[in-house]
Amino acid sequence: MRTDSSPGTLPAREHLPAGDAGTPVLDVVIPVYNEEKDLQPCVLRLHEHLKRTFPYAFRITIADNASTDTTPLVSQRLEAEIPEVKAFRLEEKGRGRALRTVWSASDAPILAYMDVDLSTDLNALLPLVAPLISGHSDLAIGSRLARSSRVVRGPKREFISRAYNLILRGSLQARFSDAQCGFKAIRRDVAQVLLPLVEDTGWFFDTEMLVIAERAGLRIHEVPVDWVDDPDSTVHIVKTATEDLKGVWRVGKALASGSLPLDRITRPFGDDPRDREIQDVPKGLARQLVGFCVVGGLSTLFYLVLYSAFRQFGGSQIANALALLVSAVANTAANRRLTFGVRGSGGAVRHQAQGLVVFGIGLALTSGSLAALNAASSDPAHSTELAVLIAANLAATVLRFLLFRAWVFPDRDDDQPRSTVVAGHTPSSPTYPTQQPYAPLPQRPTAHQYATAPQSPYETTEFRAGEAAEQRSWRDATVQLQPVRPTDTDPRNS
Repeated sequence: MRTDSSPGTLPAREHLPAGDAGTPVLDVVIPVYNEEKDLQPCVLRLHEHLKRTFPYAFRITIADNASTDTTPLVSQRLEAEIPEVKAFRLEEKGRGRALRTVWSASDAPILAYMDVDLSTDLNALLPLVAPLISGHSDLAIGSRLARSSRVVRGPKREFISRAYNLILRGSLQARFSDAQCGFKAIRRDVAQVLLPLVEDTGWFFDTEMLVIAERAGLRIHEVPVDWVDDPDSTVHIVKTATEDLKGVWRVGKALASGSLPLDRITRPFGDDPRDREIQDVPKGLARQLVGFCVVGGLSTLFYLVLYSAFRQFGGSQIANALALLVSAVANTAANRRLTFGVRGSGGAVRHQAQGLVVFGIGLALTSGSLAALNAASSDPAHSTELAVLIAANLAATVLRFLLFRAWVFPDRDDDQPRSTVVAGHTPSSPTYPTQQPYAPLPQRPTAHQYATAPQSPYETTEFRAGEAAEQRSWRDATVQLQPVRPTDTDPRNS
Protein backbone atom coordinates (compact mmCIF):
# COMPACT_ATOMS: atom_id res chain seq x y z
CA MET A 1 0.00 0.00 0.00
CA ARG A 2 1.42 3.39 -0.94
CA THR A 3 1.51 6.01 1.76
CA ASP A 4 0.88 9.71 1.35
CA SER A 5 4.08 11.55 0.51
CA SER A 6 4.98 15.14 -0.13
CA PRO A 7 5.78 16.28 -3.69
CA GLY A 8 9.27 15.31 -4.78
CA THR A 9 9.72 12.37 -2.41
CA LEU A 10 9.88 8.75 -3.49
CA PRO A 11 6.62 6.91 -2.84
CA ALA A 12 6.54 3.75 -0.75
CA ARG A 13 6.70 0.64 -2.94
CA GLU A 14 4.77 -2.58 -2.58
CA HIS A 15 6.72 -5.41 -0.98
CA LEU A 16 5.87 -9.08 -0.94
CA PRO A 17 5.39 -10.53 2.56
CA ALA A 18 7.51 -13.52 3.56
CA GLY A 19 5.62 -16.78 3.65
CA ASP A 20 3.74 -19.13 1.36
CA ALA A 21 1.39 -17.13 -0.90
CA GLY A 22 -0.03 -20.19 -2.67
CA THR A 23 1.21 -19.61 -6.20
CA PRO A 24 5.03 -19.54 -6.33
CA VAL A 25 6.55 -16.09 -5.96
CA LEU A 26 9.69 -17.08 -7.89
CA ASP A 27 9.95 -19.19 -11.04
CA VAL A 28 13.55 -20.14 -11.87
CA VAL A 29 13.90 -21.35 -15.46
CA ILE A 30 16.80 -23.58 -16.49
CA PRO A 31 17.06 -23.67 -20.31
CA VAL A 32 18.71 -26.90 -21.46
CA TYR A 33 19.76 -28.58 -24.67
CA ASN A 34 21.29 -32.07 -24.46
CA GLU A 35 22.23 -31.72 -20.77
CA GLU A 36 21.48 -35.27 -19.59
CA LYS A 37 24.67 -35.36 -17.52
CA ASP A 38 24.43 -32.00 -15.68
CA LEU A 39 20.68 -31.52 -15.38
CA GLN A 40 19.92 -33.67 -12.33
CA PRO A 41 22.83 -32.43 -10.15
CA CYS A 42 21.94 -28.85 -11.07
CA VAL A 43 18.25 -29.17 -10.19
CA LEU A 44 18.93 -31.04 -6.93
CA ARG A 45 21.48 -28.49 -5.81
CA LEU A 46 19.27 -25.53 -6.73
CA HIS A 47 16.23 -27.09 -5.05
CA GLU A 48 18.14 -27.76 -1.85
CA HIS A 49 19.46 -24.19 -1.80
CA LEU A 50 16.02 -22.64 -2.32
CA LYS A 51 14.41 -24.91 0.30
CA ARG A 52 17.06 -23.92 2.82
CA THR A 53 17.40 -20.18 2.17
CA PHE A 54 14.50 -18.76 0.16
CA PRO A 55 11.60 -17.41 2.31
CA TYR A 56 8.96 -17.58 -0.45
CA ALA A 57 7.20 -20.29 -2.43
CA PHE A 58 9.19 -21.13 -5.55
CA ARG A 59 9.19 -23.24 -8.68
CA ILE A 60 12.00 -24.64 -10.82
CA THR A 61 11.10 -24.98 -14.49
CA ILE A 62 13.26 -27.08 -16.82
CA ALA A 63 12.91 -25.59 -20.32
CA ASP A 64 14.07 -28.33 -22.68
CA ASN A 65 14.40 -26.83 -26.13
CA ALA A 66 14.61 -29.71 -28.63
CA SER A 67 17.11 -31.98 -26.84
CA THR A 68 17.93 -35.16 -28.74
CA ASP A 69 19.46 -37.17 -25.87
CA THR A 70 17.79 -38.40 -22.66
CA THR A 71 17.36 -34.89 -21.23
CA PRO A 72 13.52 -35.08 -21.58
CA LEU A 73 13.46 -38.32 -19.57
CA VAL A 74 15.61 -36.80 -16.83
CA SER A 75 13.28 -33.76 -16.73
CA GLN A 76 10.20 -35.92 -16.40
CA ARG A 77 11.77 -37.99 -13.63
CA LEU A 78 12.71 -34.88 -11.67
CA GLU A 79 9.21 -33.49 -12.11
CA ALA A 80 7.71 -36.71 -10.75
CA GLU A 81 10.03 -36.83 -7.74
CA ILE A 82 10.09 -33.13 -6.67
CA PRO A 83 6.82 -31.17 -6.30
CA GLU A 84 8.51 -27.79 -6.98
CA VAL A 85 10.00 -28.95 -10.31
CA LYS A 86 8.10 -28.70 -13.60
CA ALA A 87 9.19 -29.86 -17.05
CA PHE A 88 8.55 -27.93 -20.22
CA ARG A 89 9.35 -29.12 -23.75
CA LEU A 90 9.84 -27.05 -26.91
CA GLU A 91 10.42 -28.56 -30.32
CA GLU A 92 12.77 -25.81 -31.54
CA LYS A 93 16.20 -24.75 -30.34
CA GLY A 94 17.14 -21.38 -28.95
CA ARG A 95 17.76 -20.18 -25.41
CA GLY A 96 15.90 -16.93 -26.05
CA ARG A 97 12.95 -18.83 -27.50
CA ALA A 98 12.80 -21.07 -24.43
CA LEU A 99 12.96 -18.17 -21.98
CA ARG A 100 10.36 -16.10 -23.82
CA THR A 101 7.94 -19.03 -24.06
CA VAL A 102 8.20 -20.10 -20.41
CA TRP A 103 8.29 -16.58 -18.99
CA SER A 104 5.28 -15.55 -21.07
CA ALA A 105 3.27 -18.49 -19.72
CA SER A 106 4.40 -18.42 -16.08
CA ASP A 107 2.09 -17.19 -13.31
CA ALA A 108 4.87 -16.28 -10.85
CA PRO A 109 5.38 -12.54 -10.22
CA ILE A 110 9.19 -12.90 -10.26
CA LEU A 111 10.84 -14.73 -13.18
CA ALA A 112 14.50 -15.74 -13.24
CA TYR A 113 16.83 -17.99 -15.16
CA MET A 114 20.26 -19.51 -14.72
CA ASP A 115 22.52 -21.72 -16.76
CA VAL A 116 22.50 -25.44 -16.06
CA ASP A 117 26.21 -25.53 -15.22
CA LEU A 118 25.56 -23.34 -12.13
CA SER A 119 28.76 -21.39 -12.77
CA THR A 120 27.30 -18.56 -10.67
CA ASP A 121 27.36 -19.07 -6.90
CA LEU A 122 23.78 -19.53 -5.68
CA ASN A 123 24.28 -17.19 -2.73
CA ALA A 124 23.68 -14.35 -5.21
CA LEU A 125 20.15 -15.57 -6.02
CA LEU A 126 18.34 -13.88 -3.14
CA PRO A 127 20.18 -10.53 -3.68
CA LEU A 128 19.25 -10.87 -7.36
CA VAL A 129 15.50 -11.14 -6.84
CA ALA A 130 15.15 -9.05 -3.66
CA PRO A 131 14.98 -5.67 -5.49
CA LEU A 132 12.25 -7.10 -7.73
CA ILE A 133 10.28 -8.48 -4.79
CA SER A 134 10.47 -5.11 -3.05
CA GLY A 135 9.33 -3.26 -6.17
CA HIS A 136 12.53 -1.20 -6.30
CA SER A 137 13.77 -2.50 -9.67
CA ASP A 138 12.29 -3.89 -12.87
CA LEU A 139 15.10 -6.25 -13.92
CA ALA A 140 18.16 -7.67 -12.19
CA ILE A 141 21.35 -9.19 -13.62
CA GLY A 142 24.41 -10.90 -12.23
CA SER A 143 27.66 -9.19 -13.21
CA ARG A 144 31.02 -10.88 -13.57
CA LEU A 145 32.66 -7.56 -14.43
CA ALA A 146 31.76 -5.62 -11.28
CA ARG A 147 34.69 -4.58 -9.11
CA SER A 148 33.71 -6.86 -6.23
CA SER A 149 32.95 -9.90 -8.41
CA ARG A 150 35.22 -12.93 -8.03
CA VAL A 151 35.64 -14.75 -11.32
CA VAL A 152 37.73 -17.74 -12.36
CA ARG A 153 38.01 -18.25 -16.11
CA GLY A 154 40.57 -18.46 -18.88
CA PRO A 155 42.07 -15.43 -20.65
CA LYS A 156 40.25 -16.23 -23.91
CA ARG A 157 36.77 -16.02 -22.40
CA GLU A 158 37.80 -13.05 -20.29
CA PHE A 159 38.93 -11.14 -23.38
CA ILE A 160 35.80 -12.04 -25.38
CA SER A 161 33.47 -11.02 -22.56
CA ARG A 162 35.13 -7.67 -21.95
CA ALA A 163 35.44 -6.93 -25.67
CA TYR A 164 31.77 -7.69 -26.22
CA ASN A 165 30.67 -5.39 -23.42
CA LEU A 166 32.94 -2.63 -24.76
CA ILE A 167 31.23 -3.03 -28.15
CA LEU A 168 27.84 -2.66 -26.47
CA ARG A 169 28.96 0.48 -24.65
CA GLY A 170 30.43 2.00 -27.79
CA SER A 171 27.68 1.10 -30.26
CA LEU A 172 24.46 0.89 -28.23
CA GLN A 173 25.53 3.17 -25.33
CA ALA A 174 24.77 0.39 -22.85
CA ARG A 175 25.51 1.21 -19.22
CA PHE A 176 24.99 -2.23 -17.69
CA SER A 177 28.26 -4.05 -17.16
CA ASP A 178 27.62 -7.69 -18.15
CA ALA A 179 25.07 -8.63 -20.80
CA GLN A 180 25.74 -12.35 -21.13
CA CYS A 181 26.01 -13.66 -17.58
CA GLY A 182 23.48 -16.50 -17.34
CA PHE A 183 21.93 -15.20 -14.13
CA LYS A 184 19.02 -12.78 -14.57
CA ALA A 185 15.56 -11.97 -13.21
CA ILE A 186 12.60 -9.82 -14.24
CA ARG A 187 9.22 -8.89 -12.81
CA ARG A 188 6.35 -10.62 -14.59
CA ASP A 189 4.44 -7.39 -15.22
CA VAL A 190 7.54 -5.95 -16.85
CA ALA A 191 8.14 -9.10 -18.90
CA GLN A 192 4.61 -8.99 -20.31
CA VAL A 193 5.34 -5.60 -21.85
CA LEU A 194 9.02 -6.06 -22.71
CA LEU A 195 9.21 -9.55 -24.24
CA PRO A 196 7.00 -8.84 -27.29
CA LEU A 197 9.59 -6.26 -28.40
CA VAL A 198 12.54 -8.68 -28.17
CA GLU A 199 13.10 -10.33 -31.55
CA ASP A 200 16.11 -12.60 -30.97
CA THR A 201 15.55 -16.25 -30.06
CA GLY A 202 19.15 -17.26 -29.34
CA TRP A 203 22.02 -16.03 -27.19
CA PHE A 204 21.52 -12.34 -28.07
CA PHE A 205 18.11 -12.44 -26.34
CA ASP A 206 19.61 -11.21 -23.04
CA THR A 207 21.41 -8.26 -24.61
CA GLU A 208 18.43 -7.13 -26.67
CA MET A 209 16.12 -7.31 -23.65
CA LEU A 210 18.51 -5.27 -21.50
CA VAL A 211 19.16 -2.62 -24.17
CA ILE A 212 15.44 -2.08 -24.76
CA ALA A 213 14.76 -1.95 -21.03
CA GLU A 214 17.56 0.51 -20.39
CA ARG A 215 16.60 2.79 -23.28
CA ALA A 216 13.00 2.77 -22.06
CA GLY A 217 14.09 4.04 -18.64
CA LEU A 218 13.45 0.85 -16.67
CA ARG A 219 15.60 0.21 -13.60
CA ILE A 220 18.19 -2.57 -13.90
CA HIS A 221 19.79 -3.82 -10.68
CA GLU A 222 23.26 -5.39 -10.89
CA VAL A 223 24.58 -7.97 -8.44
CA PRO A 224 28.31 -8.81 -8.23
CA VAL A 225 28.69 -12.58 -8.46
CA ASP A 226 31.21 -15.30 -7.77
CA TRP A 227 31.61 -17.20 -11.03
CA VAL A 228 33.70 -20.20 -12.07
CA ASP A 229 34.01 -21.06 -15.75
CA ASP A 230 32.71 -24.44 -16.90
CA PRO A 231 35.46 -26.04 -19.02
CA ASP A 232 32.92 -28.44 -20.56
CA SER A 233 30.64 -25.67 -21.85
CA THR A 234 29.03 -26.49 -25.21
CA VAL A 235 28.70 -22.84 -26.33
CA HIS A 236 30.22 -22.24 -29.78
CA ILE A 237 32.12 -19.02 -29.19
CA VAL A 238 32.70 -17.97 -32.83
CA LYS A 239 29.13 -18.67 -33.94
CA THR A 240 27.67 -16.99 -30.86
CA ALA A 241 29.90 -13.92 -31.31
CA THR A 242 28.88 -13.61 -34.96
CA GLU A 243 25.18 -13.80 -34.12
CA ASP A 244 25.65 -11.27 -31.31
CA LEU A 245 27.33 -8.77 -33.64
CA LYS A 246 24.46 -9.17 -36.10
CA GLY A 247 22.07 -8.50 -33.25
CA VAL A 248 23.99 -5.39 -32.20
CA TRP A 249 23.72 -4.06 -35.76
CA ARG A 250 20.00 -4.81 -35.97
CA VAL A 251 19.12 -3.24 -32.62
CA GLY A 252 21.39 -0.24 -33.27
CA LYS A 253 19.69 0.33 -36.60
CA ALA A 254 16.24 0.09 -34.98
CA LEU A 255 17.22 2.60 -32.29
CA ALA A 256 18.72 5.02 -34.82
CA SER A 257 15.70 4.89 -37.12
CA GLY A 258 13.17 5.15 -34.32
CA SER A 259 11.37 1.96 -35.38
CA LEU A 260 11.68 0.53 -31.88
CA PRO A 261 8.62 1.82 -29.96
CA LEU A 262 10.35 2.68 -26.69
CA ASP A 263 7.73 5.28 -25.77
CA ARG A 264 5.24 2.45 -25.19
CA ILE A 265 7.15 1.15 -22.18
CA THR A 266 8.90 4.23 -20.83
CA ARG A 267 8.53 4.21 -17.05
CA PRO A 268 5.12 2.50 -16.88
CA PHE A 269 5.82 0.55 -13.68
CA GLY A 270 5.15 2.40 -10.45
CA ASP A 271 5.49 6.08 -9.65
CA ASP A 272 8.44 8.12 -10.88
CA PRO A 273 9.31 11.40 -9.14
CA ARG A 274 10.29 12.88 -12.52
CA ASP A 275 6.65 12.59 -13.59
CA ARG A 276 5.41 14.70 -10.70
CA GLU A 277 4.25 18.27 -11.09
CA ILE A 278 6.52 20.27 -8.79
CA GLN A 279 6.14 24.03 -8.58
CA ASP A 280 8.85 26.09 -10.33
CA VAL A 281 10.62 22.98 -11.67
CA PRO A 282 9.61 22.37 -15.32
CA LYS A 283 9.93 18.77 -16.46
CA GLY A 284 13.30 17.91 -17.93
CA LEU A 285 14.55 21.51 -17.82
CA ALA A 286 17.93 20.79 -16.21
CA ARG A 287 18.74 17.95 -18.60
CA GLN A 288 17.64 19.98 -21.61
CA LEU A 289 19.74 22.97 -20.55
CA VAL A 290 22.84 20.79 -20.26
CA GLY A 291 22.19 19.17 -23.63
CA PHE A 292 21.52 22.54 -25.28
CA CYS A 293 24.79 23.99 -23.94
CA VAL A 294 26.81 20.98 -25.10
CA VAL A 295 25.25 21.06 -28.56
CA GLY A 296 25.76 24.83 -28.73
CA GLY A 297 29.46 24.52 -27.94
CA LEU A 298 29.99 21.80 -30.53
CA SER A 299 27.97 23.79 -33.09
CA THR A 300 30.21 26.81 -32.54
CA LEU A 301 33.32 24.74 -33.22
CA PHE A 302 31.64 23.26 -36.28
CA TYR A 303 30.76 26.78 -37.50
CA LEU A 304 34.36 27.96 -37.15
CA VAL A 305 35.67 24.97 -39.13
CA LEU A 306 33.11 25.56 -41.88
CA TYR A 307 33.80 29.29 -42.00
CA SER A 308 37.53 28.66 -42.39
CA ALA A 309 36.85 26.18 -45.20
CA PHE A 310 34.35 28.40 -47.07
CA ARG A 311 36.57 31.46 -46.63
CA GLN A 312 39.11 29.85 -48.92
CA PHE A 313 36.69 30.08 -51.85
CA GLY A 314 34.72 33.29 -51.24
CA GLY A 315 34.30 36.50 -49.30
CA SER A 316 33.66 36.76 -45.59
CA GLN A 317 29.92 37.49 -45.93
CA ILE A 318 29.31 34.46 -48.18
CA ALA A 319 31.47 32.21 -46.00
CA ASN A 320 29.69 33.43 -42.87
CA ALA A 321 26.22 32.89 -44.37
CA LEU A 322 27.01 29.37 -45.61
CA ALA A 323 28.71 28.33 -42.37
CA LEU A 324 25.83 29.68 -40.30
CA LEU A 325 23.25 27.92 -42.47
CA VAL A 326 24.95 24.50 -42.34
CA SER A 327 25.74 24.75 -38.64
CA ALA A 328 22.13 25.82 -37.94
CA VAL A 329 20.80 22.69 -39.69
CA ALA A 330 23.25 20.50 -37.75
CA ASN A 331 22.39 22.31 -34.51
CA THR A 332 18.67 21.71 -34.98
CA ALA A 333 19.22 18.02 -35.79
CA ALA A 334 21.49 17.54 -32.76
CA ASN A 335 19.13 19.33 -30.38
CA ARG A 336 16.22 17.36 -31.81
CA ARG A 337 17.83 14.03 -30.94
CA LEU A 338 20.07 14.73 -27.96
CA THR A 339 18.47 17.63 -26.08
CA PHE A 340 14.76 16.98 -26.62
CA GLY A 341 14.85 13.21 -27.26
CA VAL A 342 12.91 13.19 -30.55
CA ARG A 343 13.61 9.93 -32.43
CA GLY A 344 12.72 8.81 -35.93
CA SER A 345 12.21 10.76 -39.12
CA GLY A 346 8.65 11.89 -38.39
CA GLY A 347 8.41 15.69 -38.43
CA ALA A 348 12.10 16.14 -39.21
CA VAL A 349 11.48 18.48 -42.18
CA ARG A 350 9.06 20.60 -40.16
CA HIS A 351 11.54 20.78 -37.27
CA GLN A 352 14.30 21.91 -39.62
CA ALA A 353 12.06 24.60 -41.13
CA GLN A 354 11.14 25.84 -37.66
CA GLY A 355 14.80 25.71 -36.68
CA LEU A 356 15.69 27.94 -39.62
CA VAL A 357 13.02 30.41 -38.53
CA VAL A 358 14.51 30.43 -35.04
CA PHE A 359 17.96 30.87 -36.58
CA GLY A 360 16.64 33.79 -38.66
CA ILE A 361 15.22 35.46 -35.55
CA GLY A 362 18.56 35.14 -33.80
CA LEU A 363 20.42 36.43 -36.86
CA ALA A 364 18.06 39.40 -37.09
CA LEU A 365 18.64 40.14 -33.40
CA THR A 366 22.44 40.19 -33.74
CA SER A 367 22.42 42.05 -37.06
CA GLY A 368 19.91 44.56 -35.69
CA SER A 369 22.09 45.16 -32.66
CA LEU A 370 25.08 45.96 -34.88
CA ALA A 371 22.96 48.21 -37.08
CA ALA A 372 21.69 50.09 -34.03
CA LEU A 373 25.25 50.51 -32.75
CA ASN A 374 26.44 51.87 -36.11
CA ALA A 375 23.49 54.23 -36.21
CA ALA A 376 24.31 55.53 -32.74
CA SER A 377 28.02 55.92 -33.41
CA SER A 378 29.69 56.41 -36.76
CA ASP A 379 32.93 54.79 -35.58
CA PRO A 380 32.30 52.57 -32.53
CA ALA A 381 35.26 51.11 -30.67
CA HIS A 382 36.08 47.48 -31.37
CA SER A 383 35.57 46.57 -27.70
CA THR A 384 32.13 48.17 -27.79
CA GLU A 385 31.24 46.23 -30.91
CA LEU A 386 32.33 42.96 -29.29
CA ALA A 387 30.35 43.73 -26.13
CA VAL A 388 27.21 44.37 -28.18
CA LEU A 389 27.71 41.15 -30.16
CA ILE A 390 28.24 39.11 -27.00
CA ALA A 391 25.10 40.55 -25.39
CA ALA A 392 23.09 40.05 -28.58
CA ASN A 393 24.30 36.47 -29.01
CA LEU A 394 23.52 35.71 -25.39
CA ALA A 395 20.00 37.02 -25.82
CA ALA A 396 19.67 35.11 -29.12
CA THR A 397 20.83 31.89 -27.44
CA VAL A 398 18.31 32.23 -24.62
CA LEU A 399 15.57 33.03 -27.14
CA ARG A 400 16.57 30.04 -29.30
CA PHE A 401 16.37 27.66 -26.35
CA LEU A 402 12.96 28.97 -25.31
CA LEU A 403 11.62 28.71 -28.86
CA PHE A 404 13.05 25.21 -29.28
CA ARG A 405 11.44 24.10 -26.03
CA ALA A 406 8.06 25.77 -26.46
CA TRP A 407 7.54 25.76 -30.23
CA VAL A 408 9.86 23.44 -32.16
CA PHE A 409 10.11 20.53 -29.69
CA PRO A 410 7.26 20.92 -27.18
CA ASP A 411 6.47 18.11 -24.73
CA ARG A 412 4.55 15.49 -26.69
CA ASP A 413 1.46 13.70 -25.45
CA ASP A 414 2.15 14.52 -21.80
CA ASP A 415 -1.53 14.27 -20.99
CA GLN A 416 -2.20 11.14 -23.01
CA PRO A 417 -2.13 7.72 -21.31
CA ARG A 418 0.67 5.56 -22.59
CA SER A 419 -0.11 2.23 -24.20
CA THR A 420 1.91 -0.86 -24.81
CA VAL A 421 2.19 -4.24 -26.46
CA VAL A 422 0.55 -7.15 -24.69
CA ALA A 423 0.07 -9.49 -27.63
CA GLY A 424 2.25 -12.49 -28.30
CA HIS A 425 5.58 -12.14 -30.04
CA THR A 426 6.06 -13.46 -33.55
CA PRO A 427 9.71 -14.52 -33.95
CA SER A 428 9.48 -14.71 -37.72
CA SER A 429 8.58 -11.02 -38.04
CA PRO A 430 11.57 -9.12 -39.47
CA THR A 431 10.52 -5.73 -38.08
CA TYR A 432 9.23 -4.26 -34.88
CA PRO A 433 5.50 -3.51 -34.68
CA THR A 434 4.59 0.05 -35.62
CA GLN A 435 0.85 0.56 -35.83
CA GLN A 436 -1.38 -1.78 -33.88
CA PRO A 437 -4.09 -1.32 -31.26
CA TYR A 438 -2.63 -1.63 -27.78
CA ALA A 439 -4.26 -2.42 -24.49
CA PRO A 440 -3.74 -0.18 -21.47
CA LEU A 441 -0.47 -0.54 -19.57
CA PRO A 442 -0.50 -3.14 -16.80
CA GLN A 443 -0.68 -1.52 -13.38
CA ARG A 444 0.74 -3.04 -10.23
CA PRO A 445 -2.17 -4.62 -8.32
CA THR A 446 -3.71 -2.99 -5.28
CA ALA A 447 -3.72 -4.57 -1.84
CA HIS A 448 -7.36 -5.60 -2.29
CA GLN A 449 -6.58 -7.29 -5.58
CA TYR A 450 -3.64 -9.03 -3.96
CA ALA A 451 -5.83 -10.44 -1.23
CA THR A 452 -8.75 -11.65 -3.37
CA ALA A 453 -7.22 -13.15 -6.52
CA PRO A 454 -7.87 -16.80 -7.42
CA GLN A 455 -5.20 -19.44 -7.69
CA SER A 456 -4.68 -21.95 -10.45
CA PRO A 457 -2.61 -25.13 -10.71
CA TYR A 458 0.56 -25.18 -12.68
CA GLU A 459 0.33 -27.66 -15.54
CA THR A 460 3.08 -29.35 -17.50
CA THR A 461 2.33 -28.67 -21.16
CA GLU A 462 4.21 -29.06 -24.41
CA PHE A 463 4.33 -26.06 -26.73
CA ARG A 464 5.98 -25.22 -29.96
CA ALA A 465 7.90 -21.96 -29.95
CA GLY A 466 5.64 -18.96 -30.37
CA GLU A 467 2.53 -20.64 -28.94
CA ALA A 468 2.85 -19.13 -25.47
CA ALA A 469 0.81 -16.10 -26.44
CA GLU A 470 -2.18 -18.31 -27.25
CA GLN A 471 -1.75 -20.84 -24.43
CA ARG A 472 -2.69 -19.27 -21.10
CA SER A 473 -2.66 -22.30 -18.80
CA TRP A 474 0.08 -20.80 -16.59
CA ARG A 475 -0.51 -17.13 -17.06
CA ASP A 476 -3.83 -15.88 -15.86
CA ALA A 477 -3.55 -16.40 -12.11
CA THR A 478 -0.73 -14.18 -10.93
CA VAL A 479 0.04 -14.57 -7.26
CA GLN A 480 -1.66 -11.87 -5.25
CA LEU A 481 0.71 -10.13 -2.90
CA GLN A 482 -0.10 -8.15 0.20
CA PRO A 483 1.96 -5.08 1.04
CA VAL A 484 3.95 -4.92 4.24
CA ARG A 485 3.00 -2.06 6.58
CA PRO A 486 4.76 -0.80 9.69
CA THR A 487 1.74 -1.81 11.78
CA ASP A 488 1.79 -5.42 10.60
CA THR A 489 2.62 -7.99 13.25
CA ASP A 490 4.20 -11.36 12.84
CA PRO A 491 1.78 -14.09 14.02
CA ARG A 492 4.75 -16.19 15.07
CA ASN A 493 5.55 -13.60 17.77
CA SER A 494 2.03 -13.40 19.18
